[in-house]
Amino acid sequence: MPTATLGCTLEPPQRGAPPAQLANKGGTYEHQTCTGHISSKLPRRNSLGKHRSRLGLAGCAPKENKGAEEANAETGSTSSDWLGSEPTVQESDIVETIDTEFLIVGAGTGGLFAACAAGEEGIETFVLEKYNGGVVRDDVGGVNSRLQQESGYTMDLQEYLLDMNHYAAGQCNLNLHKTWYEKSGETIDWYETVLDQYGVKLWHEAAEEKHETNYKHWATGHSPAWPEDGSLNGFTVLSDYAEKTGHVTFRYNTPMVKLVVEGDKVVGAIGKGENGYIQVNASKGVLVSTGGYGINVDMQKALQPHTTSLYGFNSAQPGCEGDGIKACLWAGAKMDDTHSSMLFDRGGLPADSLGGADCGVGTLFWMGSQPWLKVNLNGERFCNESGTYDFVLHSDAQQPGSIHVTLWDADFATYAEQFDMHGCSRLFPFDNGAAPNIPIQAVMGMNEELAAKGYIQKADTLEELAGKLGLPADALIATVERNNENYDNQVDPDFGKEPFRLSPVRNPPFYGIRNTGMLLCTMDGININTQGQALRADGSVIEGLYVTGNDSGGYYSMTYPNLSTGNACGRTVTFGRMIAKNLAK
Repeated sequence: MPTATLGCTLEPPQRGAPPAQLANKGGTYEHQTCTGHISSKLPRRNSLGKHRSRLGLAGCAPKENKGAEEANAETGSTSSDWLGSEPTVQESDIVETIDTEFLIVGAGTGGLFAACAAGEEGIETFVLEKYNGGVVRDDVGGVNSRLQQESGYTMDLQEYLLDMNHYAAGQCNLNLHKTWYEKSGETIDWYETVLDQYGVKLWHEAAEEKHETNYKHWATGHSPAWPEDGSLNGFTVLSDYAEKTGHVTFRYNTPMVKLVVEGDKVVGAIGKGENGYIQVNASKGVLVSTGGYGINVDMQKALQPHTTSLYGFNSAQPGCEGDGIKACLWAGAKMDDTHSSMLFDRGGLPADSLGGADCGVGTLFWMGSQPWLKVNLNGERFCNESGTYDFVLHSDAQQPGSIHVTLWDADFATYAEQFDMHGCSRLFPFDNGAAPNIPIQAVMGMNEELAAKGYIQKADTLEELAGKLGLPADALIATVERNNENYDNQVDPDFGKEPFRLSPVRNPPFYGIRNTGMLLCTMDGININTQGQALRADGSVIEGLYVTGNDSGGYYSMTYPNLSTGNACGRTVTFGRMIAKNLAK
């Protein structure tokens, strides 16, 4: 992504330290955003039983990242020609050749689970990593794990598949979902066992619905309670475990340049290290798991321009520039025809901004996913605020400026608990004592900082608040009065929001913020079969080429089903582990 787009740089992740853009300093989370440095005195998650290391979502690339324009220049591509030509590497330019059985490209979430499984199976494995270390997501979705069974939670396969099909409007391969459903429990159980060896507890985020809801919640999330001193995280644990198998070798600071194809088969890849090009020959196969193209805004503008108008804060992980997808396409694979991204409604904007991927001022507004009263720039309510994280963002596309304004009052903590949210938007402990990603006390501190920086606006009257947010006062007052009436009557005749998710805006001071999307990753990728093998346009298998995670496709379309907690991460690790174990057969 062009560095000018979001206006800041970050140091690349260091091996042995948390690779996400998060530093823990004496109980303080410090995370870099593209509007500056936000430091919040957040209670550690494991003070409530868990810890989440991914609060430091940052919408910019590391210093060593090349901007999309520079990266595209190397392959001769532009935003309209985003793919470009496959790089040519002369045999004489290769300074090192490595022979192995299994090559993994990307030491992130999917790559590390695959590396551990391969090492356990005795497969000689080589891992190419673009930077000093990858990032491992914490919310891992799974079905029928030991922890889920202990919680007494059960799911119905057919009901689940029907829900996933609805979210994707039929544009998904349900056999891929079924594979995850049937195999993810074993992957979660394995992860729980490994984490226990390092003294880390894995939790199931157990929560039963206490009210009738418009959209079903699937309690699939599992997350680790990392130590408070920050000494361990998913990368440090899994890379250490993989190396200790004696069969896995990591090569850092060596991005893949292209795949090596002989005939109709992928037999390896070429990477570029500090001393030049290296070729890795893999007799059993190559797994591509480089994280999609969430950082590559030019590629997004070419493939999904609608998305770039719906977010103003980019939290995609460093290095997710589309390298893996492009390499697979050059090798003959097919990509999804529908292009979309995972968007959460947690992008905060100053009161004079309209957002968009190039706005340069978006920041993290964690409380955005709560079903508060939300209005357009005309001060009018326009949707049911209780749904998936991206429903309101897609509704934004039909509104002035493609953004909304979120409103709440002094009693917001009471209503936030009443909302009984699930997944990462939950601000209170789960039914089994598992702690939320960020507790309400920490969110209050984050909100105070957003107010101090001019994002959240505070006022004693609605007229004053309207002026600060650039809304017509008369229209806003009328909307709030209607909202309060709905709350008092415990019914929403306008958009059908559930009664327990209605909240009044009545008790001053009043608060508001211009709200837009936060991009986490892209969701479209290379077509695969249920074995994780890359497919051509005619459906034939590209021998030797496997894909998982955000580089793979056929799973989502337009909307991410966040009500199945950890779904994307769970898919990534389940397929990564399955692919490696299958190679041992």
